[in-house]
Amino acid sequence: MTTDDMTRLAALGPLDGRYRADVASLASFFSEAALFRYRVRVEVEYLIFLSRARGIHFVPPLTPPQQAALRALYRQFGDDDALAIAAWDRRVNHDVKAVEYWLRERLTTLGLTGHLEAVHFALTSEDVNNLAYALMVKEARELVLLPALESLIERLRQLADEEAATPMLARTHGQPATPTTFGKEMNVFFMRLRRAINDMMAIKITGKLNGASGVFAAHHVALPQIDWLKFSRAFVRSLDLEPILLTTQIEPHDTLAALCDALKRIGAILTDLSQDCWRYISDGYLVQAARAGEVGSSTMPHKVNPIDFENAEGNLALAGALLELFSRKLPVSRLQRDLSDSTVLRNLGLAFGYCLLAYQRLLRGLQKVAVDRARLRRDLDAHPEVLAEAIQTILRREGFAEPYELLKAFSRGRALTAEDIARFIDSLPVSDAVRAELQALAPAAYIGLAVKLAQLRDEATVGNWT
Repeated sequence: MTTDDMTRLAALGPLDGRYRADVASLASFFSEAALFRYRVRVEVEYLIFLSRARGIHFVPPLTPPQQAALRALYRQFGDDDALAIAAWDRRVNHDVKAVEYWLRERLTTLGLTGHLEAVHFALTSEDVNNLAYALMVKEARELVLLPALESLIERLRQLADEEAATPMLARTHGQPATPTTFGKEMNVFFMRLRRAINDMMAIKITGKLNGASGVFAAHHVALPQIDWLKFSRAFVRSLDLEPILLTTQIEPHDTLAALCDALKRIGAILTDLSQDCWRYISDGYLVQAARAGEVGSSTMPHKVNPIDFENAEGNLALAGALLELFSRKLPVSRLQRDLSDSTVLRNLGLAFGYCLLAYQRLLRGLQKVAVDRARLRRDLDAHPEVLAEAIQTILRREGFAEPYELLKAFSRGRALTAEDIARFIDSLPVSDAVRAELQALAPAAYIGLAVKLAQLRDEATVGNWT
């Protein structure tokens, strides 16, 4: 056993313990060291931006090699750097000021002593923090969560295509209903998830740089000739964030709340998928591949449990609870600011971690299942009563009086056989052509446009009625 093994076993929470390997890719975004690195990035880019601004003469210009050396401070940020900032934090008990002091040391080492007083010039801690968190969340969304979701959606597309024509008994209210195809049901989730992902990615994360009360007071009093509104917009955009000028001391977290809500909606869709797959496995519609050496039960040797879908469901619930808290709590701050958002923001990585873990487990579950087409067909053939809808609808077309009531009296609550249906059709006073049409009905063929719907990828291309 290694030290790392024992560290995981001693971890307070499972994301840093049992599931550490599954969510390790998020550590470079949400760990304390990562937060230090993002703060250094904001401070460095702000210093470079100041050096390039016209009219800010107290900040000497930086040559391209000097700018590269400064950017290397965050691009090559390592464990020793994080430990050094942490040491400053213990000394001054202020993590943003700790970054500033560490950065001043690095500038001195680089021979940039003429730029020391430009570090953190006129900023409040929130100017640095909100931009650091915005970058953190934006990049974790794009570089970690999105690829995981794209893998999920690709597997759904695969299943939709492979099983587009595989007929399946539908169940509404848990009861046998008009048949569908397995592929069509997977495509429902594909399209729902794709829309939700598009909505999530369309959210532009905002950032602000406007001082201690959001009025650029320190900036303006020191350099009144500078158009600080223009400067702020340009700087925030240079970080590939959406600038917001009108705030209190803190960025209002509205777009972060919107992102949390979008992730929560994705989680709701995937919870629905997880529960449906669990039921399909329970009904024998999906068969799981047994992994060598894996145990399904401590006492029942035969079991292959749907643990990946159950794990996904549980972690989606944990993520959803945190995301709901964030979207409700973070946009609320007393007067010009209170600090209650700070400790909450530090838990963003937990929500992202539970999301990522759930996406991975759900994908693993979907990759392990195969459709038992014979089982689906047997179950469908065992419920010929689902043809009652088809029969009464054709009779309506023919002008037959009250066919719904007739079929209701014949079929509701009864276990019918194919022979019962055939005899009932023979008793109907209809033409031979209509009788032949009705006798030709079969549950497996009564799937409407399910195959076409299973293959539908762009609802915008569907023809309209104009």
